[in-house]
Amino acid sequence: MKGIILAGGTGTRLLPLTAITSKQLLPVYDRPMIFYPLNTLIKAGITDILIIVSPEHSGNFLNLLGSMFRRFGVNLSFVVQKSPRGLAEAYILAEDFLDGESSTLVLGDNIFENDFTEAIQTFETGGRIFAKEVGDPKRFGVVEFDENQKVLSIEEKPEQPKSTFAIPGVYMFDQKAVAIAKSLEPSHRGELEITDIQRHYLAKENLDVRVITGAWFDMGTHESLYEASAFAREKNLGARSHPMINEAIASFNDEYKKIISLKK
Repeated sequence: MKGIILAGGTGTRLLPLTAITSKQLLPVYDRPMIFYPLNTLIKAGITDILIIVSPEHSGNFLNLLGSMFRRFGVNLSFVVQKSPRGLAEAYILAEDFLDGESSTLVLGDNIFENDFTEAIQTFETGGRIFAKEVGDPKRFGVVEFDENQKVLSIEEKPEQPKSTFAIPGVYMFDQKAVAIAKSLEPSHRGELEITDIQRHYLAKENLDVRVITGAWFDMGTHESLYEASAFAREKNLGARSHPMINEAIASFNDEYKKIISLKK
């Protein structure tokens, strides 16, 4: 199993905060946003992680994360997404990195209360996604269940949602995801939709959908960014991160302080 974090995009809804840096490098309480999806993957034992970044902010990611986890045996790779063409493009960009292996993709601007370690470690084949009941499902991919929790349909940002269950930004797919993504046609929004990959697995009766109940923050607005920061502080999410994450941050801080002191 390999990991992918999608951290590209323009983040225009968060301007002016994103005028000079990536949304995924904005602070969520005591650390940049990117550390939360990193924690999801590292906590599950994933040691090969690809971070997909935008060209204008690639240097910032390298300066922060370039060698931070190397001594822990975690290999971070980076690839530039020249322009955002939809979430499913992540699998096309990651083809060489994945090299025929399964993957867990986490959106770089999603924070979860849930621990996905068991779900990641027990994944074998097909696809596995999650569903979370929300008050505004038309903003997301939406999954429809019957009375027995069998999945009936999946739609991307529907005007008339068939349920209140949104699909949050954690996706597990086997090696077939790359070929499926390469076969997709852009939607009416001009994007390669992740829900089209999900529907492909659903049609093959090889898609596992698990309902989660913990808090989920999709940080596309100033309000959601503030709420996520408040939640991270209240629940002490930083201290609950994998020890490797906190040790790496502490080491980075110490090295940075030494560099600053030498410049004085």
